[in-house]
Amino acid sequence: MKKAKRLLSVLLVLTMVVMLFAGCGTKEEETEYYSVIAKGFQHQFWQVVKKGSEQAAADLGVEIFFTGPEGESAIATQVDMINAELAKNPKAIALAALSTESVLSQLQEAADKGIPVIGFDSGVPNAPAGQISANASTDNENAAGLGAEHMYEAIKADIAAASVSSPVIVVILSQDATSASVTGRSKGFAEKMYALITADGQSAAITGDFAAITTGDVANSAVNVKIVVGATPDITDMTNAASGVLNTDNLLGVFCSNEGAVNGLLAAVNAGSTLGADVKVVGFDAGAGQKAAVRGGTFMGSITQDPFAIGYKAVELAVKAANGEAVSDVDTGAKWYDASNMDEPDIAQLLYD
Repeated sequence: MKKAKRLLSVLLVLTMVVMLFAGCGTKEEETEYYSVIAKGFQHQFWQVVKKGSEQAAADLGVEIFFTGPEGESAIATQVDMINAELAKNPKAIALAALSTESVLSQLQEAADKGIPVIGFDSGVPNAPAGQISANASTDNENAAGLGAEHMYEAIKADIAAASVSSPVIVVILSQDATSASVTGRSKGFAEKMYALITADGQSAAITGDFAAITTGDVANSAVNVKIVVGATPDITDMTNAASGVLNTDNLLGVFCSNEGAVNGLLAAVNAGSTLGADVKVVGFDAGAGQKAAVRGGTFMGSITQDPFAIGYKAVELAVKAANGEAVSDVDTGAKWYDASNMDEPDIAQLLYD
């Protein structure tokens, strides 16, 4: 009987040991969970960002949940999404915030929980110090400046011929004045165009809806670089804004700072607004409509980010930060494309539909 009891005790101990090791093994096999919260889903751009983040998750062996509101004006919806993800205690969060001011308490909660936050695309501009570990994004000012350089070469003769008594206008069409990516592009294009014009000895001014970068005396300038912002990011308001731009006298060029502005301009043209044959249009991003406009000559060309790299690098940075590695901002790059190079492999892979 004693031997039987001793054997039973040994078996119980062995069973507990096996269960303990089995439990440890289960924990080791659990997949790390990461949250990726975008600014929206309505633009095809975000679908390519999603693909990049999913590829990074597969390569790194982690689980992600990619989400975002239906529209980029749905700030409250995005805040609810962040709250829901924080409740899941992810290893890290990648965030492209619609409004930094609206997520301050969420950023603090993440910091209190020890959850690193990685910004991507426009990131979380002006967030409290230390609450964003790093950003994966395009240098929007430099990227837009590349567009200004290409447009300037196409219109420089007309700019040289302009005068204070017969001025010309270059318009920057933007869908909002709050998003860091859009404002950065507007600023980058305006300031590069202004610098190119004045370097060649012509007078210029920057005017419009971004008061922080207005400069020069428009009444005594031969060129007005004017920033126009739609009433809201919605397609109807962007179409109306574009229609007004296309009715501008002495218009030389239009820079559309993102896919929303591009779609508004194309919708205005389709609705009957006239795009002068000599007006040069430069876009930003890609999408089927914009690609067709470039291929068909409606646009002289566009700037593409690398949305796949943005998504991929955001997740890569999040995993590194969660593992305690030092991280820093990553520029995910931008390139010029037009009808002559858009089918080349290194460009075509960046031009999402």
